[in-house]
Amino acid sequence: MTVAESTPHRLTRNPAYLLWLAGDTSTGLAESLAAFAIPLLALMITDDPAQAGVIGATGLLLRVVTSLIGGVLADRHDRLVLMLAGAVLGLVLAAAFTLLALTDALTFAALLLLNALIAARTGLFGVADESALKQLVPSDAMGRAQGANQGRDALLGLVGGPLGGMLLAAGGWLVGAVMAICQLAATVTGWALLRTARASERTLPEKRASALAEVTEGLRWLLARRDLRAVLVVTTIINLGFNTGMTTTIFALQQEGYSAALIGWTGAAVSAVMLVGALVSPLLIGRVSAGLLMIVGLGAATVAMLTLPLVEGVPAILVVLGCGVILVPALNAGLLGYFTVATPDHLLGRANSALGVFAMGAMPLAPLIAGIGLGTLGREGTLLVAGALCLAAALLAVCSPSLRSLPTESGWTEHARRFDGS
Repeated sequence: MTVAESTPHRLTRNPAYLLWLAGDTSTGLAESLAAFAIPLLALMITDDPAQAGVIGATGLLLRVVTSLIGGVLADRHDRLVLMLAGAVLGLVLAAAFTLLALTDALTFAALLLLNALIAARTGLFGVADESALKQLVPSDAMGRAQGANQGRDALLGLVGGPLGGMLLAAGGWLVGAVMAICQLAATVTGWALLRTARASERTLPEKRASALAEVTEGLRWLLARRDLRAVLVVTTIINLGFNTGMTTTIFALQQEGYSAALIGWTGAAVSAVMLVGALVSPLLIGRVSAGLLMIVGLGAATVAMLTLPLVEGVPAILVVLGCGVILVPALNAGLLGYFTVATPDHLLGRANSALGVFAMGAMPLAPLIAGIGLGTLGREGTLLVAGALCLAAALLAVCSPSLRSLPTESGWTEHARRFDGS
């Protein structure tokens, strides 16, 4: 092996990856601001939580449905071109949001339509954004790239709410203006990425069967792979369990009389802990087996959920949640990194959309379980339900040899080959 071959890939010296990260982060911030502002604007305009709920539910449903179409598009067409098209469409929608806010035309119907279009844009083009990463980053650096993504997501979670609150206080139009600036940045970086990426990094269009046949093919292949099927199941259950616990905690704090501002900063504090975890996750992915990280991370989340019923008060809750989420970025980076490496490029779009459908499809159950649980089981009982779900995910991971034996980042390609044809 030559010296050049043994040198680890440096993400900071990969201009295509840096452009991708900048564009994807800009789009993510715009989506975060929209997700924060639109429900609050709906409440301010209609003074009806039910109508605000209709807007949120409609957007989530459209995102899930359109992501299946987005997976087909990502596997049929040039993903970098799709990224640019999605950024341009996002810019148009942000400009429309700003114009409607400036002219006091943000009615319930306008917000419903805008949120639906923003969600559909994310579903149709977001899969291409995620799938393009495999074209730009080699397999032996995918874990570190996913770790960086986890850090970026934690940072957006940390600043999205406070920034959205400050902008919304000055006017809804300012939220739209900043969204437009973010989407303009994504458009510029998308154009630069098209000019920077080598031809070998481009996904060229292919003639394929019908869209329905392609979706079916992707799901059939994914469910036939024992290792990726396990990732799918574990991700779905842990997302449901942890989101149920977080929602229950937020609802309970509100019922106990804590202010909305304090509850908001509680979420920001959890995001700050996850940011710390994300900063160290690239180091862990390269040195600690992903299987061990997954088991320890799932165990920590489970212990936190089962401990929450025993503590009261915001400081104690934050300590417990902090201990539970510190390894979540490394856990996500390991699972998503291996998922990306193990999935063939021509199926990656549909596999990513399937993973998103399973994960997001369970998320609406979290507030439902939390709301019903608090009314019937109380805070402690509902948190125990959340802990049981997390425990189930941890046990499934431990009982899955393919996940339990996941190696460090450098061994993912060889590990995935063992399940080819399974």
